[in-house]
Amino acid sequence: MAHPSTAPLHDPDTYTTGVPFDLLEQLRARGPVHWVDEPELPGLPAGSGYHLVIDHGLVTEVVRDAATYSSALGGTQIRDPATERDLHYVQRMMLNMDPPEHTRLRRMIAASFTPRAVRALEDRIAGHAERIVDRMLAGPQECDFAKDVAADLPLLTLADILGVPAEDRWLMFDWSNRVIGFLDPDYASSASFDAGQGTSIAREAVALRPAPDADGRMPDPRGRDGMPDLYHYAHLLGDAKRAEPGDDVMSILLAQRSEDGGELSVEEFENMFWLFAVAGNETLRNGLPGAMIALLSNPDTMTTLRADPSLIPGAVDELLRWWTPVMTFRRTATCDTVLAGTAIAAGDKVVVSYLGANRDPAVFERSDELLIGRKPNNHRVFGHGPHVCVGAHFARVQMTHLFREVLGRTRAIQLAGEPVLLRSNFQRGVKRLPISWE
Repeated sequence: MAHPSTAPLHDPDTYTTGVPFDLLEQLRARGPVHWVDEPELPGLPAGSGYHLVIDHGLVTEVVRDAATYSSALGGTQIRDPATERDLHYVQRMMLNMDPPEHTRLRRMIAASFTPRAVRALEDRIAGHAERIVDRMLAGPQECDFAKDVAADLPLLTLADILGVPAEDRWLMFDWSNRVIGFLDPDYASSASFDAGQGTSIAREAVALRPAPDADGRMPDPRGRDGMPDLYHYAHLLGDAKRAEPGDDVMSILLAQRSEDGGELSVEEFENMFWLFAVAGNETLRNGLPGAMIALLSNPDTMTTLRADPSLIPGAVDELLRWWTPVMTFRRTATCDTVLAGTAIAAGDKVVVSYLGANRDPAVFERSDELLIGRKPNNHRVFGHGPHVCVGAHFARVQMTHLFREVLGRTRAIQLAGEPVLLRSNFQRGVKRLPISWE
């Protein structure tokens, strides 16, 4: 029997109709590591190809071993930065750093989430969820759950963390669209934010927003030149917080000193802002509608959670595992090595599949099913090792509060149209999810 082609796994068009789980399982039957070519595709340049790791144990090994599998050498996205300048730019983000540089910034962030700040954020999240569902139920009994409900909660939470005025929060929606959805024509030039409704800082930043070229293409959002509006906003916000600190996490972070007495540089703050505003938004923004799709696909489970809301906090991890919003992350081999019998050369791309890891039947019994009582649930939705997601706790809190509100205040929910999925081989994104309710 011929070896199944890995090409659909790299093609972002594949994911507009769903994840090819059957193909992943065919590959799993043949081994845990597979070579994937990188041909030129619409919006994607040709690349050198990469080793795709789909086994839970090996994914865990790769993301824990920063000495062998670097986040910094080539960044953490599959496609290579276009230029050396762009590579240097992405290497200044914590997401694309290795220890010890990564460790220093990570400790400063962890120290900024003080017990008092965490308690305040949890209280605000509960209030945001209640008001979002108030608004949802006040209108017609139909909405786009992805944008009208799910998108707003992480934006409001991030605005609280970053100290961004609430009226500016949809700037983060546009920035996330442009970065995560750069391969999707619906998202690549996103401009939902109305500058007339924002602050003076927002208006000044929006004036720098790039325009599409003659072919409708935006500049690469992974290069600093591609996101001048985000960086200008971050710079102005940082200046304002240094002058008048608030009680938000970013104000606490800016006031901190590291172990060697150093403070966060302007560049580090701007890159940290990018990380929170974009990466901190996307996992939950797609995890929430993904969880709703999971429940709509398993109506008995929805009924169970509605009848007993105390089960919702425990169900959150299984809903996230079943959907898995972040599908892949890249590392680059620092030396010649061998992974599960596969020879890997120094400089090779090694891409971990969180989708593959989270459906590994050796770890998850009945791995394709939604089992809200699954214990243990050792999924990799938030990564693992040095780069495990700093916002995992708040993602769980947001999902818990939102589904308590949505399920507790409705009798039934159903699809009102077909979901529309993002064109991406990175984020398992939901662009539209029409629902109706009773």
